[in-house]
Amino acid sequence: MTALTLIAPTPALLAPTFSVNWDHVTPRILSLAYIAAALLFILALAGLSRQETAQRGNKLGITGMAFALVATIWAVIQYDYSGVALTSFLILLALVIGGGIGVWKARNVEMTGMPELIALLHSFVGLAAVLVGFNSFIETPGAHSATNAFHMGEVGLAVFIGAVTLTGSIVAFLKLSAKISGKPLTLPGRNLMNLAAILVSIALMIWMGHSRGLASGIVPLIILTIVALALGAHLVLAIGGGDMPVVVSMLNSYSGWAAAMAGFTLSNDLLIITGALVGSSGAYLSYIMCKAMNRSFISVILGGFGSEGAVSTEDRDYGEHREIIAADAAQLLLSAKSVVITPGYGMAVAQAQYPVADLTRKLREKGVDVRFGIHPVAGRLPGHMNVLLAEAKVPYDIVMEMDEINDDFASTDVVLVIGANDTVNPAAEEPGSPIAGMPVLKVWEAAHVIAFKRSMGNAGYAGVQNPLFFRENTQMLLGDAKKSVEDIVANL
Repeated sequence: MTALTLIAPTPALLAPTFSVNWDHVTPRILSLAYIAAALLFILALAGLSRQETAQRGNKLGITGMAFALVATIWAVIQYDYSGVALTSFLILLALVIGGGIGVWKARNVEMTGMPELIALLHSFVGLAAVLVGFNSFIETPGAHSATNAFHMGEVGLAVFIGAVTLTGSIVAFLKLSAKISGKPLTLPGRNLMNLAAILVSIALMIWMGHSRGLASGIVPLIILTIVALALGAHLVLAIGGGDMPVVVSMLNSYSGWAAAMAGFTLSNDLLIITGALVGSSGAYLSYIMCKAMNRSFISVILGGFGSEGAVSTEDRDYGEHREIIAADAAQLLLSAKSVVITPGYGMAVAQAQYPVADLTRKLREKGVDVRFGIHPVAGRLPGHMNVLLAEAKVPYDIVMEMDEINDDFASTDVVLVIGANDTVNPAAEEPGSPIAGMPVLKVWEAAHVIAFKRSMGNAGYAGVQNPLFFRENTQMLLGDAKKSVEDIVANL
């Protein structure tokens, strides 16, 4: 008989053995997080397309970025077994510095400073694409393979788009903040110069694709960077101040494509998806705005190609303007049945959106039909006026786009033009004017127009005098727009 030895099982033998191979799990978790982030970014864009859902869209975008950021940091730390402490410290340092600057700037920036801030943020994306391109080149400087030649092309394209975005955004920032003139720089043969820069850049990318090693590839990469930096600056310098809202949107598109190219360089799917979303949506927005301004989309994105970028310096005598005081303006509004308010950049500068919201509420309480007419390029940024009015709690349903309200001015009793100039300028209907053909709000068709303006000495951002201010049915309420609106509210 065989003897059987019974061994009592121990807790260690009963417990299942469980270990995680993070080398296999990490890529899967990272992919899932990136897919979730990409979906959130798409939903964010959908939400931002309407005022009513803009806040929700913004929150979805923040959530998607948090997903992507946390997943990326976790993956980097998992892969860097040899220097986890150092990697974690550097990531934490970058988060503290970048996050601190971002929070400080977000809390302190005025709405009037948002356009130049956004232009500056676009430059950071361009700089990141350039740095990623150089780093990728140093990591894989050259090898005898078609695959490497394709990668060198990716690096070159990423550096080219990033450098153009970098200097173009810096010039836009300087123009928007009035640190340099808003007049277009019209160098002789500028279009041929731009074309030559693009052709030279393509040749340099081909050179990089045939490079074999760090020493032979770094020369075309540095030359490409210098050419692209110069091209980006020249493209935006050649665009006049009146087209700067389109430029901001265009640079937003450029920054998206720069991010997408950085994604190709890093083999990062999320960067590719996000960059393509931003690039395509920015390009489409630029196209819409060009249509709204009767500008050629190709002309603007190529730095004024085919246009002279003229700024009006003609001194014409339109006669004398008429002035009105706040008390009389209040009486005119009380006697009106319909009022349309057309805000512009001057309202943002004066921070008059809150008293304008109070005026709107009081007039509506007295039975006056009040609506807002928003030009697509009012202010210095797409949607600038919409954000200001939303901030002041103006109901979304009375804020109308130009196409929705332009046919109603003829039946409107009173129009309040608060800080707007170029977007309500009838000179757009004059052949030969620098803004000829630009669709504008036809406020002059109303029975009465009250134009709020600090003084009569300044022309609009495009440098064009506005004959609206001298028409018989227009009265000027001069002074600070915020105080003027507050005085009207007090007289109601």
